[in-house]
Amino acid sequence: MTDSNIINAADEIAQLGYAAFDAGNLKTAAKHFERLTRLAPDDANYQYMRGLACKYLFDWKPSLKCSLRSQELRGEPDEASIWNAGIAATALGDWAEARQQWYKCGMVLPDDAGPVEGNFGIASIRLNAWSKGETVFAGRIDPVRAKLLNVPYPSSGYRFGDVVLHDGASTGRRKLDDGSIVPVFNAFSCVGRSEFLTYTAFLRCKNPDEIAALEMRTPGIGLVEDWTDSVVPICLRCSYGTPHDHEPLPEQNGWGSERHVGIAASSRASVEELLKKWKSKWRGRYVDGIETREFPIELPPENAGLWWQAAEERE
Repeated sequence: MTDSNIINAADEIAQLGYAAFDAGNLKTAAKHFERLTRLAPDDANYQYMRGLACKYLFDWKPSLKCSLRSQELRGEPDEASIWNAGIAATALGDWAEARQQWYKCGMVLPDDAGPVEGNFGIASIRLNAWSKGETVFAGRIDPVRAKLLNVPYPSSGYRFGDVVLHDGASTGRRKLDDGSIVPVFNAFSCVGRSEFLTYTAFLRCKNPDEIAALEMRTPGIGLVEDWTDSVVPICLRCSYGTPHDHEPLPEQNGWGSERHVGIAASSRASVEELLKKWKSKWRGRYVDGIETREFPIELPPENAGLWWQAAEERE
């Protein structure tokens, strides 16, 4: 094949590759860019695009290889390639390479070797961004790993205290209680499993102060969160099959007396002890049920759309 034929073939494949990527067809895009990296191995853009497509396919080895090659072929630092290489190296547990990439970004890291374990601030993490996209807050322990600080819904597959690998590109912003703004990142996977399970408690009480009383210290309890006002499409209690008659206690100031509460706990016994103490402190507190279910963490389905983009980019 002559040089001109190679160029023409590469141009045609590139059009197909970029079109597939822009349509969210990642597997097709990755195949096209893999062909391009063989036809034109010294083209930095093709290396970058294959690394990018593989990143969103969670295919970390070629993502790292191509992101490093993209950097090598460019005459100046390329931040996007550096971040993609850092994410892939982190996913693979190649801490020396990950640290090298973060040093290129000018970051100051704790310690000299091994996993990065520091304080990189608070972020909002979107779980399963290709489907429901529940968002929770997390403490970042390195540039692309964060520990979940909320109790996610069980259906997400994630737990309070999980360490997740997340993207480096922000897809939005959220406000903290103190008014400060933090970035939103898409989670890729769980890379450190929490010791806590997720329990759902169905409670009845008369006012918000009684729910706040659940914050009492009990061994084996990680966190308690009232999910009631954020779960609106379906009655969570009914979804678990826990029978009840939908006749809550009278509401006060618009506050509903039936509550479904997420509890991160090491065991059911810890949850039962917590709720036993809670009931004993005041008359009129009721526990109608305690449920727990384990769900797998989802993987993106084929052609899941442009889930990695911010909403305004997709529009």
